[in-house]
Amino acid sequence: MDENGKTHFVDSTSAIYTWLDEFGKRHYADVLGHQDAVSVELVWHSTGNIADLQQGGDREQKSGGNETEAHPDETPEERFEREQAEAYYCKRAQRIYDSYLNAPRLYQTEDDGSRVYLSAEESGKVLLETEQRVDELCL
Repeated sequence: MDENGKTHFVDSTSAIYTWLDEFGKRHYADVLGHQDAVSVELVWHSTGNIADLQQGGDREQKSGGNETEAHPDETPEERFEREQAEAYYCKRAQRIYDSYLNAPRLYQTEDDGSRVYLSAEESGKVLLETEQRVDELCL
């Protein structure tokens, strides 16, 4: 969300940077190319809802991992699309987790662009939650 309250959506797990130019215009880039650029906090967003996630968990438990039992009315095209989406979200979650593991320190970005570094305990909690998310998405 920018300073005007507008949410911007990107299809990327790469870092995004923002800065104001000398005329007050906001710029965004995926490379750190300006001296005043700050990292934008990326938030994972899904078009699904929590009920969909619950059904997904129930599906796995009921079917014992056999996806065809879970979706008896699914066409081959629908199955292909679902499997592609599942693979995409698994890969995306794994990239985020890997970036957290490889980061020197984890931080949150405040509204003003400043960084608040997480304590070791907070970082550990974030890593555990992210690892659990990867486990959920990468059955």
